[in-house]
Amino acid sequence: MPFAVRYTGARTLDTAPAHSSPPGPGEVQLAPAFVGICGTDLHIFHGDMDARVSTPSVIGHEMSGRVVRVGPGVEGWRPGDAVTVMPLRWDGTCPACRADHRHICHHLDFIGIDSPGAMQQCWNVPASTLVRLPAYLPLRRAALVEPTAVAVHDVDRAAVRDGERVIVVGGGPVGILIALVARAAGAEVRVVEPSGHRRLLADELRLTSWDPATDDIPELVRQWTAGAGADVAFEVSGSAAGVSTAVEVLRVRGRMCLVAIHSQPREVNLHRFFWRELTLVGARLYDRTDFETAVSLVTDGTVPVERLISRVVPLAQASTAFEALEGGNVMKVLVDCTDGARGASA
Repeated sequence: MPFAVRYTGARTLDTAPAHSSPPGPGEVQLAPAFVGICGTDLHIFHGDMDARVSTPSVIGHEMSGRVVRVGPGVEGWRPGDAVTVMPLRWDGTCPACRADHRHICHHLDFIGIDSPGAMQQCWNVPASTLVRLPAYLPLRRAALVEPTAVAVHDVDRAAVRDGERVIVVGGGPVGILIALVARAAGAEVRVVEPSGHRRLLADELRLTSWDPATDDIPELVRQWTAGAGADVAFEVSGSAAGVSTAVEVLRVRGRMCLVAIHSQPREVNLHRFFWRELTLVGARLYDRTDFETAVSLVTDGTVPVERLISRVVPLAQASTAFEALEGGNVMKVLVDCTDGARGASA
């Protein structure tokens, strides 16, 4: 019998038999292998998104797995195919969709938040959400394609070019992935991060890191850029201090890319934007091209995602994955959906 991990209320998960039905028209049934946990999942676990997430609800959207069955009308897929899922479903009729910005549809269904997600052993999804994985790519690594696609989209939104100097404010998983993707685009990159554990990983990945608690970041940027300032700054910290730093380090006509979700309004030095003719762009989610690029970067090792995986836990112990993230000193924690449901309780 397949099992699923369900969010049932603030800081509460249970493991219960998964609803299993044949895939419908246009659907594919998957056997998820690994599911990553991100900051949004942690917000759900804390109960911060109860207005959006129903209970009980299966969550999880960073995943890899294999096709088990295909529904009527589905072509091009067969059992055993390795896949990940681009977890977006749009209405196709709103102004954003009509402008070819479907990934920010006005009525977007983010699968794993607004509808059942991947933290289960049997999952039916629209075939249109599938992204093919190379057969030789380990599924453990492939679970990080989704956050890598986020980074690809962010770097594209910021229009990072070869030879530019880039500051990433916030060295969590997405920040490190942005730094790696920007470096792959030819940029020189520095990461600003207060956590010693995260800075150590950045340094091991040959990403020079600075500590905002002890380093004078604007002065270091001035020295690094001969007084000009950085071409691009990514704000990935979600903090007021991070916003201030990202704005302050930019050169004339520099670009700031806002990646982090800020839960409250922030003060921004608009005079700096006026004086230096800065540009601010938002970056949310991804499109299929971003996913396909991410698959290539993960597959060829340009983005060494294995280095970001701190821990893997079995499905029935998913709550320990959330607790590990709360405790710090970890980057990505994966849930192994193939590891049975040992210790499961309905």
